[in-house]
Amino acid sequence: MDWQPDQQGLQQVLQLLKDSQSPNTATQRIVQDKLKQLNQFPDFNNYLIFVLTRLKTEDEPTRSLSGLILKNNVKAHYQSFPPPVADFIKQECLNNLGDASSLIRATIGILITTIASKGELQMWPELLPQLCNLLNSEDYNTCEGAFGALQKICEDSSELLDSDALNRPLNIMIPKFLQFFKHCSPKIRSHAIACVNQFIMDRAQALMDNIDTFIEHLFALAVDDDPEVRKNVCRALVMLLEVRIDRLIPHMHSIIQYMLQRTQDHDENVALEACEFWLTLAEQPICKEVLASHLVQLIPILVNGMKYSEIDIILLKGDVEEDEAVPDSEQDIKPRFHKSRTVTLPHEAERPDGSEDAEDDDDDDALSDWNLRKCSAAALDVLANVFREELLPHLLPLLKGLLFHPEWVVKESGILVLGAIAEGCMQGMVPYLPELIPHLIQCLSDKKALVRSIACWTLSRYAHWVVSQPPDMHLKPLMTELLKRILDGNKRVQEAACSAFATLEEEACTELVPYLSYILDTLVFAFGKYQHKNLLILYDAIGTLADSVGHHLNQPEYIQKLMPPLIQKWNELKDEDKDLFPLLECLSSVATALQSGFLPYCEPVYQRCVTLVQKTLAQAMMYTQHPEQYEAPDKDFMIVALDLLSGLAEGLGGHVEQLVARSNIMTLLFQCMQDSMPEVRQSSFALLGDLTKACFIHVKPCIAEFMPILGTNLNPEFISVCNNATWAIGEICMQMGAEMQPYVQMVLNNLVEIINRPNTPKTLLENTAITIGRLGYVCPQEVAPMLQQFIRPWCTSLRNIRDNEEKDSAFRGICMMIGVNPGGVVQDFIFFCDAVASWVSPKDDLRDMFYKILHGFKDQVGEENWQQFSEQFPPLLKERLAAFYGV
Repeated sequence: MDWQPDQQGLQQVLQLLKDSQSPNTATQRIVQDKLKQLNQFPDFNNYLIFVLTRLKTEDEPTRSLSGLILKNNVKAHYQSFPPPVADFIKQECLNNLGDASSLIRATIGILITTIASKGELQMWPELLPQLCNLLNSEDYNTCEGAFGALQKICEDSSELLDSDALNRPLNIMIPKFLQFFKHCSPKIRSHAIACVNQFIMDRAQALMDNIDTFIEHLFALAVDDDPEVRKNVCRALVMLLEVRIDRLIPHMHSIIQYMLQRTQDHDENVALEACEFWLTLAEQPICKEVLASHLVQLIPILVNGMKYSEIDIILLKGDVEEDEAVPDSEQDIKPRFHKSRTVTLPHEAERPDGSEDAEDDDDDDALSDWNLRKCSAAALDVLANVFREELLPHLLPLLKGLLFHPEWVVKESGILVLGAIAEGCMQGMVPYLPELIPHLIQCLSDKKALVRSIACWTLSRYAHWVVSQPPDMHLKPLMTELLKRILDGNKRVQEAACSAFATLEEEACTELVPYLSYILDTLVFAFGKYQHKNLLILYDAIGTLADSVGHHLNQPEYIQKLMPPLIQKWNELKDEDKDLFPLLECLSSVATALQSGFLPYCEPVYQRCVTLVQKTLAQAMMYTQHPEQYEAPDKDFMIVALDLLSGLAEGLGGHVEQLVARSNIMTLLFQCMQDSMPEVRQSSFALLGDLTKACFIHVKPCIAEFMPILGTNLNPEFISVCNNATWAIGEICMQMGAEMQPYVQMVLNNLVEIINRPNTPKTLLENTAITIGRLGYVCPQEVAPMLQQFIRPWCTSLRNIRDNEEKDSAFRGICMMIGVNPGGVVQDFIFFCDAVASWVSPKDDLRDMFYKILHGFKDQVGEENWQQFSEQFPPLLKERLAAFYGV
């Protein structure tokens, strides 16, 4: 006999469902307690499914809610449902997928996929066959309900469906779904495409076997009246472009024509899906050849999509010009992630590549959801990188009309266009910049806040060019106006201006020194003015300023301006406040720049960092021992504190010695170096290296304990940890001298292995080479026998490093090792010659060492052999060696 509810029990459950829809929090609390009690009864879940599927007289929201509560129960403890209850729920779901209400059908679908994803797809063998069977029903509701459930299962379990675990049901399902692409109902056509789309990216075999039918069916739906169908067709084509471009190439011309239309679809969701096509196409090698002839149509469409829509403007409060006094709501503040310290070496090429600023490609943070404007701008940006100057003939005629347009929305989109193409079309834009930059600087004082903020962003994208011109031309006017915008009355403009100013600081570096007083006045004034979110960006602008001007900041008048407000914030913040992260990062940069100028402030800052590390370690320990009683700590506090301690050690040098002497930092460091979290180890090795340089007297007693830990962390799986450990070992060598001998074998083999690994990142190769050189410098007898195993990659990785202390000590090491084992370098001598030639001005005694080795080799092989050997040299190498060393 079927399960039947007890009438009184049913009334109780219904009352509970009604109460839970009440907005009153006290009622809500009672409901939660009552749910806990009822969950003790095994058949409570039967009541819930009964309300969902059988009580057709109840209102839909109550029935649906009953199903959602049941879904949460399934999620939490389906494993402990008694078998009769589980069977009753499954049966009811399958029998009622054809409910007259679409809300109830959808709820049952969610319930089915939740049970299925609880590992029940294997335990519910009749589910998929029954759902596929229900698709054949003449009744629309049943067919739609079954499809809705299948779509959710395909989304949640796509990998499992394409595995042997279930005997590959896709072989039946995919051909079945394809039949429904031609169904008369748009909702069902849409479900069918969405189901198949789940399997494109993983290249499911059953789909690959039917790929041509799939593509034909998609083409047949290209002009469907239903926007949801068109959206799914666009989505399918975008994914196929990534996975099976070979199948699209024969039709590429018509696909592009189709996507050009869809990118202008009156339904924004369809337009957005279609716009993704251009982003994906730009990453394909064939982009240039297939798209070149369509740029004339595409560019105006993308540019048109870059205007704010009316809904954007409402959401962005585009008509609110002044809001600086309105406090931020906490959920507007995105979590910040601290980027741990990585030790790198200075290179010949001064300019960092622009790759890291590609992410900030537009600045409507409040609309951080992806929309047509952002997608169009991103597409234009990547296409500019593909087509470079060839894009401009299609753009320049449009730009003029946009940039001087009387309507602010149009003008704003023109400024965005100019920013989006900055990276790709820079060369071609240069002739127009002397005219454009002053116009953009004028836009910084536009009466619309959204125009002012986008002008900040676009100008920051051209900062490199601005800085390359004489400072009075553009740098000075740009800086003056940006500083005014930092004090704008609108929060979005403040934010954009602060970010743009940080970019300008990175490009201009010491060019800003003459204006420091004025810059600091502005930034310090902003401290008193900013709400929470922008304060965090202000810290970043101050930190970047310190990084950019370095020791020039160490002037009493500048310190007087800058330090009091920073220290005041520092004192206001509690130890568990995450706002400490950006403030600590900022102080780290300031301490490094001020050097001895930071001394008056260093003690409380140092003490607090040590406390943060200690607290975090203690909390981690308690959590490990009693996970049920304690929360896991947020280790970012410890990481940021370690990094600020590094900044102090680097900035204060020997002055940090008394602080270290009076604290237990070495004990804490011993624990941090063994932490399970790579970022903690990464930062502790950076600090170890900095303390080694600043006050080795406190590090030396710990070396015997530290070295084995450093050795085990020479694991290139964790690139940054390995990099910092390698660097620290090199610094320790320089302090230990010959006493390093007992530890050489602990680290040498790992270092040699890393320098010979293919695809090792450049920074790690360079640090590894320096450390091998330094090991050889202090213990040549121990390292020289391995010379032949590392000399070639050693030479190639150091030829692009600028002359500096680290390079100097490493090359001395190599020379001493060649002295011990000249045979080790013979086969790769040309690489050694090339590395020697990379020195611009070695110290005299180092130059003598090079001279002796070069001439020694030449004398050894004889004039004739040397002539033959040096024939292989590139002309530049030949010239340099002849000029500097007379060989």
